[in-house]
Amino acid sequence: MARPASRAASRNGRSRPAAARTTKKATGRARAQARPAPAEKKRQPPPPPADMRRAAAPAPATGEARSKYVYCVIESEKPLRFGPLGLGAEPSEVTTVNFRDLAAVVSDTPREVIDATRENILAHERVNEAVMRNHTVIPMSFGTVFKTRDDIVELLRAAYEAFTDVLQKMRDKLEFGLKVLWDRDQIVREIEKDDENVRRLKDEISSQSGSTYFARMQYGRMVDTALEVMAERYVGAIFEALRPVSTASRGNKPIGEKMIMNAAFLVTRDQENAFDARVKEIGARFDTLTLKYTGPWPPYNFVNIRLKLERAQGSE
Repeated sequence: MARPASRAASRNGRSRPAAARTTKKATGRARAQARPAPAEKKRQPPPPPADMRRAAAPAPATGEARSKYVYCVIESEKPLRFGPLGLGAEPSEVTTVNFRDLAAVVSDTPREVIDATRENILAHERVNEAVMRNHTVIPMSFGTVFKTRDDIVELLRAAYEAFTDVLQKMRDKLEFGLKVLWDRDQIVREIEKDDENVRRLKDEISSQSGSTYFARMQYGRMVDTALEVMAERYVGAIFEALRPVSTASRGNKPIGEKMIMNAAFLVTRDQENAFDARVKEIGARFDTLTLKYTGPWPPYNFVNIRLKLERAQGSE
């Protein structure tokens, strides 16, 4: 019986853009990045819908002791409010800072280092997931804080063309993850059953009364080689099956002995159902594998943001 591919929101192991630090003068460049790779997917119930009321004006500043935490950049000519979704023991109000047709999604935060606690990281991702339901987002890394609204406006102004280019490339695209695991001991038993040379060597080791050190070393090398070949065969077949329903894919390093594939896939919104169906087909086809399927996410693995913020001469 095939193991069904499950879909749940995973909170770890994502590549995110480097954080930007506050300064007076900002320059920047951003580029979309897409490379072939392996796959994973699961889904938990989504966070509560964001309040998409348009704000008549940006939220007022809360004082000198407050800074602006930036979650992502989107396209919007008008200020927006998303409701109390942001960081804080009592979730802070999430609004935007706008420049032309760009908007940074922000909330007020104390002027201090933001600790990477589980609660803070979940709040960061909760905001991005809520915003991406109705917008294409460029996700910022956890801990991106600016001292003032003016600093954020300067960032959007300086990197306007770069942000606009990435938003264009990522328009209506979502990221999904796919991790593939196997039971290594079960696979080794299959190799011993199907590979005559491995089976013969194992029988020789079992029947010898003296030292079996060199025979066991040879057996181990043969099994490792067979496992590598089999893993590559599975991974190649999965990528080939998902290629027609994805725009791009990127592989990340597998974690542990059981994982043979750890990949992210970029999928257009209109292909989401087709991608889901194809992952389920793969789960039914390879009943010795376990698929962990996550998403949708902002395109963390496919957007590479490099921001260089420089202090202007003579400024503090």
